[in-house]
Amino acid sequence: GMPAFMIGRQLCVVSCFFIIARVTTVSLDDGDENVLGVGDGAQKFFETGLLGALITTIVASIAWQLVASAFPLVFLGNPVTYILLRVCLALEATGIASGAWVLASIHKKVSGFQKDEV
Repeated sequence: GMPAFMIGRQLCVVSCFFIIARVTTVSLDDGDENVLGVGDGAQKFFETGLLGALITTIVASIAWQLVASAFPLVFLGNPVTYILLRVCLALEATGIASGAWVLASIHKKVSGFQKDEV
């Protein structure tokens, strides 16, 4: 269901963050010229990998949410959406995030959460 999808989605997003941050991190040797001739401060930012995380947040996360909210039927009817749904559910089915269910159960008991009755 939905909780399994959300855990799989988070695993997918985190994996994308790590991969893109690793790919976009620029490391220069001493004496090399800065990338595109930018200043030293901007070059230090490029070397942190945060640029990749910023791009991932904007393009891979927020853009999809905006499209889904503006065109829900087209978004849900897209075959790519179905494939991504299956990938997220497969990630959760591997059991890699099983600890999240234990933590959620403990948090539920400590906080006194109850199911919403409609």
